[in-house]
Amino acid sequence: MSESIELPGRTPHTPIAVNIEMWFEGEFGERIEQAARLGFPAIELWTWRDKDLKTGGDLLRRHGMTATQFTAWGFGKEINDPTFPVERFVAEIEAACEATSLLPGCDRFCVVAGDDIDGLSKAQMHAAVIEKLKAAVPVLEKFRRTVILEPMNPYNHPAHCLYGSEDGIAICKAVGSEWVKLNWDLFHMQRFEGNLLDNLEKGREWIGYVQFADSPGRHEPGTGEVNYSEVFRRVRDMGYTLPLGAECLPEDGDAVRAAERLFEVDSNSA
Repeated sequence: MSESIELPGRTPHTPIAVNIEMWFEGEFGERIEQAARLGFPAIELWTWRDKDLKTGGDLLRRHGMTATQFTAWGFGKEINDPTFPVERFVAEIEAACEATSLLPGCDRFCVVAGDDIDGLSKAQMHAAVIEKLKAAVPVLEKFRRTVILEPMNPYNHPAHCLYGSEDGIAICKAVGSEWVKLNWDLFHMQRFEGNLLDNLEKGREWIGYVQFADSPGRHEPGTGEVNYSEVFRRVRDMGYTLPLGAECLPEDGDAVRAAERLFEVDSNSA
């Protein structure tokens, strides 16, 4: 990496939203500052209720940065359970919609479907997810916000109810709303089904956000088996314009080196 590259997070072709939970340590504001020092134009985060979003949003604006998305509904709250009250899910989605206004650029949030429930088939669990997402659509329409549903992979998330693009797309089709799409995490897709480029093209209509990490170690591109230079180029060629989410762990905890590897991989994607 050339010594002249002072801001490796400001990649030349593909804007990156760095996941501040996986890359950095410290309070919310400290993690934003670390992302800014590396030159990243955007961040993404996981939980939001434990953070001062107003102060974080002001800090992002000061640095000319945006936030792409956060997790509105994570693990441990099983929306794939038919007995879980629909109104509780809808209320949390409405709260997440209101929270997005505090973060510049944030108009979408992630929803996790839930782990397997004893005695329920996959079809029954997916039907419960569809029911709750359908109920939330009027709220999403009102706020003009997008849910991005995230399929996982069985190696890192065993006994989860949603894996891969086929089932994810089927759920989106069943909901039938432009405000419900997929968080297309390339790490999970590679580990579950592979064939990244072809499946990206097949699923482009349902892609609401793209995340990445190299496989199998979940570190930055350049540390595993995926040719991310080609993947980044193809994602851009599809017309995707949002920053891509770097939901990866810097190898050996070295965020500077990870950013430099990202810059190099993206430089080769022209």
